[in-house]
Amino acid sequence: MREEVASSCPVPKVDSERIRLAHGGGGRLMHGLLEKLILPAFRNPLLDQRHDGAVFDVPGRVAFTTDSYVVRPIFFPGGDIGKLAVHGTINDLAMCGARPVALSAAFILEEGFSIEDFHRVIDSMRVAAGDVPIATGDTKVVDRGKGDGIYVTTAGVGVVDHSLAINPAGVRPGDAVLVSGDLGRHGIAVLAQREGLSFETTIESDTAPLWDAVSELLRAGISIHCLRDLTRGGLSSALVEIAEAAGVSIGMDECAIPVSEEVAGACEILGLDPFYVANEGRFVCFVPATEAERSLAVLRSTRVAHGAVLAGRVAEGPRGRVTVKSRIGALRILDMLSGEQLPRIC
Repeated sequence: MREEVASSCPVPKVDSERIRLAHGGGGRLMHGLLEKLILPAFRNPLLDQRHDGAVFDVPGRVAFTTDSYVVRPIFFPGGDIGKLAVHGTINDLAMCGARPVALSAAFILEEGFSIEDFHRVIDSMRVAAGDVPIATGDTKVVDRGKGDGIYVTTAGVGVVDHSLAINPAGVRPGDAVLVSGDLGRHGIAVLAQREGLSFETTIESDTAPLWDAVSELLRAGISIHCLRDLTRGGLSSALVEIAEAAGVSIGMDECAIPVSEEVAGACEILGLDPFYVANEGRFVCFVPATEAERSLAVLRSTRVAHGAVLAGRVAEGPRGRVTVKSRIGALRILDMLSGEQLPRIC
């Protein structure tokens, strides 16, 4: 990845090869960092206003979200902290059924952090954002040893162009539960890179923007009841949260839910359950049972959800109970994690 970025977009010359405290001090060094690195990468009419904020027209209903990213290591197979931050915010908007229209990006940099690595992160964010402008942002620098290289906070605004109320309260008994693809690749990819674990094949993060898949469902007129991306806590935590909020129970079929052989093998070695491992390009979708097959056809026509499956059903109470039918036919209860299974994975 380093070679690709260097050959296609050389690192702009700045006043230092590493971040100094003065890069966050509002003076000449900070001005140089903005002018030579950040502004050229994210250039768009909103950012070019160089104001304290971005002013733009947003018609109709609006969705707004924010998140912070502290993943370690910052570069991992299939992605990095910048790509993750942009995708994560776009995906949070998508789960509200909102078309992303603008993002913000704030960086907390540690003194001594490599300018070249910062450029890699910024360039990755530029590519990940695509047509969605990064309209405003901020940069701060902390003392050496008081951070961990780089932290990124992104926020996003999206427009809701439809009349659906897509949230857990919309889930109904009888709904079909669709999962957009295989589980666990992001968490295992980050863990393997962090701990220096080697497998026969490299497991890459699934980080990806989900709006295209959601927009296709909306365009097809699917009556989406709820969407949730399967990040920290994985599929299990997402289902429990939704079941509790909706006052229903959910039954899942383990045989229907794809997990790659590589991820399954890694989880077995590490003592992890793929149902709880984080993803960054997967989501669960609740739709009326009568629209399940058509929804699957729509999802499978998209790149990010081509592996979508019908994985379960919603039933009447008890509230918050989620069960999964195992491969041998036994039922087990899925619950939220009581601790942090994989820290610093987003």
